[in-house]
Amino acid sequence: MEPWRVIGLLSGTSMDGVDVAAAEFRLRGHEIEMLPLGYRSLPYPEALHRELVSLTRSEKSDASVWCHLEAETSRIFAEAALRGVEELAAGRADLVGSLGQTVCHTTVRGRTTGTLQLGGPSRVAEATGLPVLSDPRGRDVAAGGQGAPLAPVLDLLWLGGATPPPDDALSRGAVLALNLGGIANITVVDEREPVAYDTGPGNALIDAAAELVGAESGRDTDGALAARGQVRPDLLAALLADDYFRTPPPKSTDKERFGARYLRDALTGLPPVPEHDLLATVTEFTVRTVAEACAAHAAGLVVASGGGVANPVLFGGLRRELGRHGARLCTSGRYGIPPEAKEAYLAALLGFLGPHGIAGNVASCTGAAGPRVLGSITPGRWPLRPPTPVEAPVTALRIPEPGAFPAADREGACASSTWR
Repeated sequence: MEPWRVIGLLSGTSMDGVDVAAAEFRLRGHEIEMLPLGYRSLPYPEALHRELVSLTRSEKSDASVWCHLEAETSRIFAEAALRGVEELAAGRADLVGSLGQTVCHTTVRGRTTGTLQLGGPSRVAEATGLPVLSDPRGRDVAAGGQGAPLAPVLDLLWLGGATPPPDDALSRGAVLALNLGGIANITVVDEREPVAYDTGPGNALIDAAAELVGAESGRDTDGALAARGQVRPDLLAALLADDYFRTPPPKSTDKERFGARYLRDALTGLPPVPEHDLLATVTEFTVRTVAEACAAHAAGLVVASGGGVANPVLFGGLRRELGRHGARLCTSGRYGIPPEAKEAYLAALLGFLGPHGIAGNVASCTGAAGPRVLGSITPGRWPLRPPTPVEAPVTALRIPEPGAFPAADREGACASSTWR
């Protein structure tokens, strides 16, 4: 089949901007080839960032305020998509896949009752002229799943058949993919029935602590504050007491549960905690919960991505704790996907899978009734003519070397697409 060029969009739980990636996809038999074309991050205006963070913590919000937030967020998503097409895809793309900006994800007693994303696809379609696949979580939730995590579809195809570098090949035990976003999640690649779930906070509680102590930009940049502190055992024990960590998967959570309120509750009744010790302790909290979840699956190799990879205190702590359990830690860059860009490439992959009739969820990971084709399509400037659905199962995703797709194919990708 002809290659498809797809733009992937999302904003994570940090709510600080929109990540955009471009990739070319080609289906060869049972294998998808994904050629990364580039990645950018477009920050939200500071006022919009503050509004998103404050209103998602508020129990009362006027509908007109949410309408304003949707319009402003959609505007940034549209700008990011347009830049993705022009700067990363040389002005030519077939489709945009968007995970949106999650502002609410409600789970009650292990069942997700609703999930809400901003970043309207209509504005993206209007700006780019391209069809947009959006709301991939909604169909999984409708099928009884938690709508998260969706990363397993990428993790299992990508790492399940990847040839490890020599050092990694020496690792014994399961291969796990780890994402250190606002919420941390893992995918256990080697099990016969795949397992994936949110382990708890990644950067979310670290950011909440940094904001509490008045750190610049509301985050502990490079772990500088945590590096100067000591872990407080009493606070760490209070943080670890939550039942979530003893709940079996499938499970998902959000920063509304593991955010500022959770931290304030844990601090209640304790002696004062100096700001450096506070950051050291919440960072260690993420380290412990992630490492213990990985150890529960006999991890031998953990392939990490997400913003938390850039925090040397967090990443160093994970290397230490995982090493105690006999596991190696590396970043996704070792396997061809830049750590900061992985979720944007996931959005692009979901954009490719949907129109081709390929399931985008892994039911054993989300709890859905079965595999489902995910997403809703918003038409672009041209009539929709969907491609022929793929009937053969897709079992692997390979990342070829740059230049592996013939130049003629790349130049002609969009011109031949039935979606345009």
